[in-house]
Amino acid sequence: MTRCVLLVEDELPLGELIRDNLALEGYHPEWVTDGQVAVDRLRDGGIDLEILDIMLPGRDGVSVLEAMRGRGDETPVLVLSARSGDEDRIRGLELLADDYLAKPFNLRELLLRVQALLRRSPVPDVGADTLEFGGHRVDFRALRAELSGGKSVELTSSEASVLRMLGARRGQVVTRQEIASHLYGPSAAATVRTLDNLVLSLRRHFEPDRSQPRFLHTVRGVGWRFDP
Repeated sequence: MTRCVLLVEDELPLGELIRDNLALEGYHPEWVTDGQVAVDRLRDGGIDLEILDIMLPGRDGVSVLEAMRGRGDETPVLVLSARSGDEDRIRGLELLADDYLAKPFNLRELLLRVQALLRRSPVPDVGADTLEFGGHRVDFRALRAELSGGKSVELTSSEASVLRMLGARRGQVVTRQEIASHLYGPSAAATVRTLDNLVLSLRRHFEPDRSQPRFLHTVRGVGWRFDP
């Protein structure tokens, strides 16, 4: 599975350089230039690693990191900073950044650090890039589904992540905690209402009758089961 790297960097030439080289290394890079956009994107899930610049306009990297860790998001973070002083480096590590690299840096070193951080982070069992069932065809990379009746719908990253995980374990019960951990990190609460809303949204897309699901079954008090 291709690992998804979120790059948060407002310097355009540097951002383009890092993004392009991540793609050449076989990663799927997503590049944003705004701290609040990064916080929102991380909340959707599906990010394997974040490369986070500290000096951002508006919401800076420290605030982004505080928001992530405050809600239990344990996505690995490689912090970039133009300030190389010990105080900034220690502050980043105190906020549970996983690595720190001062600007200017060697691009090859950055890529090696990314590789090392991802090696420590196991690939979740989230299945193939496409899923076909009941006449529907889902393309997880494009976040799009072609429905049996010919209609096309767009999926959110979170919807796609949940369906992909359920599809990879078809016929098995996937617990709420497993899904919550995959989307929001190991410390996430399994009772978050968001999970129920995500499954309801998927049923609206794919179930002929949401009151009697054919594909996405609730296992009360435990989680959900996908039966194609």
